[in-house]
Amino acid sequence: MLSRLRYAFLAQRYLGARWLAFRLGYAARLRLGCLRRQTPLAQWDDQLFGTWLSSAALADPEVYLHYRRQSVPRFFFAPADRLCYAPLFAQWDNPGATPVAIADDICAGRFRYFSHAVIETGFPPDWHVNPLTGQCIAPDHHWSEISDFEHGDIKIIWEASRFGFTYALVRAYWRTGDERYAEIFWRLVESWRAANPPNHGPNWKCGQETSFRVMAWCFGLYGFLDSPATTPKRVADLAQMIAASGERIAANFTYALNQKNNHGISEAMGLWTIGLLFPEFKHAARWAEMGRNALEMQAVELIYDDGAFSQHSVNYHRLMLHDYLWALRLGDLNGRMFSLELRQKIKRAVDLLYQIQDEASGGVPNYGQNDGALILPLDNCDYRDYRPVLQAAHYLYEDCRCYESGPWDEPLLWLYGPEALNAPVRRPGRRNLAAPIGGYYTLRSPHGFVFTRCGAFRHRPGQADLLHVDLWWQGHNIAIDAGTYSYNALPPWDNGLARTVYHNTVTVDDRNQMEQVGRFLWLPWPCGQTLYCSASTTGFLTYWEGEHDGYRRLKAPVRHRRGILRLDDGWWVVFDRLQSAGEHTYCLHWLFPDVPYNWDVEDGHLALDFTSFAYHVWLAAGPTEPSYSLVRGDERSPRGWRSSYYYGREPALSLNATVCTTTTNFWTLFGPAQGMIEVDAHSLCLRTEAWAAQLALGRNDAEPLIINVTMMGTIQDHLDGIQCIS
Repeated sequence: MLSRLRYAFLAQRYLGARWLAFRLGYAARLRLGCLRRQTPLAQWDDQLFGTWLSSAALADPEVYLHYRRQSVPRFFFAPADRLCYAPLFAQWDNPGATPVAIADDICAGRFRYFSHAVIETGFPPDWHVNPLTGQCIAPDHHWSEISDFEHGDIKIIWEASRFGFTYALVRAYWRTGDERYAEIFWRLVESWRAANPPNHGPNWKCGQETSFRVMAWCFGLYGFLDSPATTPKRVADLAQMIAASGERIAANFTYALNQKNNHGISEAMGLWTIGLLFPEFKHAARWAEMGRNALEMQAVELIYDDGAFSQHSVNYHRLMLHDYLWALRLGDLNGRMFSLELRQKIKRAVDLLYQIQDEASGGVPNYGQNDGALILPLDNCDYRDYRPVLQAAHYLYEDCRCYESGPWDEPLLWLYGPEALNAPVRRPGRRNLAAPIGGYYTLRSPHGFVFTRCGAFRHRPGQADLLHVDLWWQGHNIAIDAGTYSYNALPPWDNGLARTVYHNTVTVDDRNQMEQVGRFLWLPWPCGQTLYCSASTTGFLTYWEGEHDGYRRLKAPVRHRRGILRLDDGWWVVFDRLQSAGEHTYCLHWLFPDVPYNWDVEDGHLALDFTSFAYHVWLAAGPTEPSYSLVRGDERSPRGWRSSYYYGREPALSLNATVCTTTTNFWTLFGPAQGMIEVDAHSLCLRTEAWAAQLALGRNDAEPLIINVTMMGTIQDHLDGIQCIS
């Protein structure tokens, strides 16, 4: 563990003196009670509704509701659209996927958490209780006095208060016209209001959570605007809640911006939304300007020129796109368009996400931190399907669709109207991706791809996972990322899956690639570098190689290089070399889905049965023979587990190959048929029934790990002269 002095030095070096000074000042403000005085505890009746408004004439609830029903400013849809939208929904619904079932569960007090687990909370839920553990956070404390981590995982309490269920209620109402759903929405708003006076309790603690709640409240307000359940008092009360939310977000906005991640973007989106849609509020113009400027500024800083995003997380990448999709579309509808520079950044971010997506399933690698966020659940697709966000975002700047018609089209209807459903389909090609600033790389074959990450960090890492490899084949994620179970559960589940040992890479001496000095802070940051990249003219062979310096900090430094070679369609070689002057324990790890398998320890061969096909993995090492370990769902550690959804876990197959030596090579062969691997000091021979491949290995540090490849048999190809990336 780092000493305080070294921690301060590294924090200043990697995060900057300005960041460190702000954090120290913020901690002092918390201790001195400045934030409590800035956002004082209040009751809803302390400030009459009219005091939030610039015109006293709107203070009467009847007048205010009439004003609201004029649909000015414009939202994504108007109440009058409901009758023409209703017939369109049937094409996306089936008995196993419909918002009506979700809405009926809500009516019965069963709420869906993190797009996955249905939990019996009762109706209405207790807004301050974790329904999984029974832990409660006192609702009478000021939000600044509540710890993030003393009451279990606070995200579970926040989840219901995001009001994400609103989208299912509106979607069900527009399908059926059942007035129960509108009434349920308003009763939940009234319950939340009674339990959460301004700045009281955990649900006012996070400005990002407040912003997500505002999004959902706006969607519900417009979705139920013509319902008999939408009474003048209810609308006036909700408007007051939205105004108080704007005040809360603005008061601590600099903290969100200092985090340089989704928090600042989401809170900017929240201020923009409130200022734009509620111009009658006294501070609307200021909030809209604050939000707009911050959205522009953060796009420039946090979305890199290659489309990667500062948070190093695929799911947070989607969250960022949803924030901007919401903000840009509202701006377009109301004649307040954002800059071309921002739109170009979003276009690049959409393209990067598309390029790391599996063609068949719509899934993506579960790479980086994943807290279950899905802030625009407007379709029947699974949480892990990224086609909805890509379809909607692609249409934003291209006026066309990137997928044929399917359930991922429903967000188009909500955000753009029926005309978007008939937009032409112009699907971008999938390619080998090289995003060197963010450090994302893919190598593609006709029916699958390999994904890895190797780059330098410009912003805080979330996990110690450089050179992690995901492998996809025929719509199945073969080599998988373990995901994120919880940010704050009992050990060893307190963000334990962020460690290097649970990723598909090599760990040295059971050490992480960097030291974890806080729950969300790793230091010093390792640096990844791409060394070589080449492809044959026929396209059967593609090679990529990179390294990272995370283990060069050790007393006996270690150099880790990884080469990835595509052979034919569905065959891959991953070659790791670790070099040091001192002896270390090197552990190569692979994680696979929980499918029937056969493990032959003598041959280092794992056969995976995916029902419709078999897939094979062979491991070898040299010059020292490895010891192997295969574990499924270890009861004492996170090993052999995966978390596809936040706060959910399922068994997986964890395969380790371990050696104790100074220098070693690991070979992993992946393929969809039986094969053989033969290794000597300077070559590697792979044989299948159809072809053989001879790999010549580099003999010194100045050469690639693989210097040439020759394929013979039904496929004849050759790859040499592997190019150095300068």
